[in-house]
Amino acid sequence: MRGGTYASVVSPDASRATPQQAVPFTPLGHRQILVILGGLMMGMFLAALDQTIVATAIRTIGDDLNGLSLQAWVTTAYLITSTIATPLYGKLSDIYGRKPLYLVAIAIFLVGSLLCGTATSMYQLAAYRAVQGLGGGGLMSLAITILGDLLSPRERAKYQAYFLAVFGTSSVLGPIIGGFFAGADDVLGITGWRWIFLVNVPFGILGMVVITRVLHLPPLAKVFHRIDWPGGLALAGGLVPLLLVAEQGREWGWGSPVALTCYALGVVGIAAFLLAERRAGDDALLPLHLFRNRTFGVSALINLVIGMGMFGGLATLPLYLQIAKGMTPTAAGLALLPLTLGIMTTSVVAGQTVARTGRYRIFPILGTICLTAGALLMSRLVPDSSMVEVAWRSAIFGFGLGFCFQPLVLAVQNAVPPKDMGVATSSSLFFRQMGGTLGTAVFLSILFSTVGGNIRDAFAEASRTTAFRAALADPAVLEDPANAPVVGVVQGTGALPSLDDSSFISAMDPRLAAPFLDGFARSTSLVLLIAAAVIAVSVVLAFLLPEIPLRQVSGIQSRLDAADATAPDAAGTTAAAVAGAEQGVGADAVRADAVDGAHGPESQVPRNPALLRDPSGPTIG
Repeated sequence: MRGGTYASVVSPDASRATPQQAVPFTPLGHRQILVILGGLMMGMFLAALDQTIVATAIRTIGDDLNGLSLQAWVTTAYLITSTIATPLYGKLSDIYGRKPLYLVAIAIFLVGSLLCGTATSMYQLAAYRAVQGLGGGGLMSLAITILGDLLSPRERAKYQAYFLAVFGTSSVLGPIIGGFFAGADDVLGITGWRWIFLVNVPFGILGMVVITRVLHLPPLAKVFHRIDWPGGLALAGGLVPLLLVAEQGREWGWGSPVALTCYALGVVGIAAFLLAERRAGDDALLPLHLFRNRTFGVSALINLVIGMGMFGGLATLPLYLQIAKGMTPTAAGLALLPLTLGIMTTSVVAGQTVARTGRYRIFPILGTICLTAGALLMSRLVPDSSMVEVAWRSAIFGFGLGFCFQPLVLAVQNAVPPKDMGVATSSSLFFRQMGGTLGTAVFLSILFSTVGGNIRDAFAEASRTTAFRAALADPAVLEDPANAPVVGVVQGTGALPSLDDSSFISAMDPRLAAPFLDGFARSTSLVLLIAAAVIAVSVVLAFLLPEIPLRQVSGIQSRLDAADATAPDAAGTTAAAVAGAEQGVGADAVRADAVDGAHGPESQVPRNPALLRDPSGPTIG
């Protein structure tokens, strides 16, 4: 149906219903696509800007709320809810449409942003960030899914530069805006850092207006699904306890009764989730049949591993720059620009190459190798490392991310049947975010559980140096209240100060502050070294990723062709469509299920020659 019509909406009594008027289909032109992309990028800009702003200012926020060591709660809370919400958005958008869910995601994100601006403690901020994450989980996944609906996989690669412009702009503006607000005591009578969240409001309102006006997706054939609430609740029940013990295990004790209870609840929750998904079948939040597709299964594992290493590294690098290097939030954010440029450079290279050749497998292989090498190189950074060293090492890490991001999503969208476009895309991103959630919690836990010991070791080594002894012999240094914490430790009259507020480090004599900087750098190096070991697993997985020729039609056109293949012909209605209508299943579902067989064993390949010629499915034979 190249000139096509949209399949009519099918009711449970479709076999006796009068067919609705079909809607003409006209392929979108370049200008129309750019207008829609503009609307999508407004929503993505919110999520991308929020990440860079918060990462830049988290030290200031933690110091002001007296809980820097609790920053993992703030980061993890957002990741938990956004991770759980991501596949739910994908499934709901397959049922109710992309646009309404996208607007709901932005609205929830804005409510969470307003709440974050009123937080009075790190725990309260973490709770509000959880609300924000419920919206953030849909901003990225739905934008990518809508793009998959509008463009074929090969065409999509041409337009990814526009999405990269969003990340590039947010990477530049985020540190500047975040640093400005974090460094201001108050703006318009409100504490400066609170504007980091409040600034989302005007952007979000503008985004909702633009999306409402320009994003007009055509209605597709509707099928009736149950919403997998049991699966969603079980997933939350399994992930939350495991993430809590990952975050708090160093304080509770990894073998404490509380930790053991969390382990047990996590295992039970995940088991209940798998049972719920098996029972739900095609209505599942994360359909288990997708894992029979090798491309989806391998990509999910790669995204999980990459997410762990990526978020673990990105969560600790800003702390290294601000604490070990003594940089301001703004300067630390701008220092990460080489990493961003690395992402953009290799993403453009990968996108243009995929658009020309239709081949993508080489890029995840190159990307995982670069990620591993970049993490290893960054683990060698010390307080005295020059900014040139920081720049080129982080750029290599960025090269790896740019090679992996888009090709992995393209591979998944290309490999699954059109009816699963939304849930497959969101599920792919779900595994990346789940890995990021685990990685952030675990790696920040490692960082703060080891930094105290590393600082003590650094003090023991520094006490034997001439510079440190000279500082302690200087009356001006001893009389300065800012140096009292270290003087007390050296004289045996005090303990190491709490790292919940690290601002005291910058006020100290540089000679006495050096052990603190060295201790943080050592812990950061350990985290990055472990991250490199984790990411190395993804190199092996990348070689297992299949290469399926990219489809030449968009997700919408594929679904229209699938519906048309089983639509009533001049002689009447096909038996498959009648049977599907009697069971409350639309022609789209009947056709898509037939196409889905091409992804299973050879015995499941449909025998209808028309199905074998359908370009919406993968190459058969």
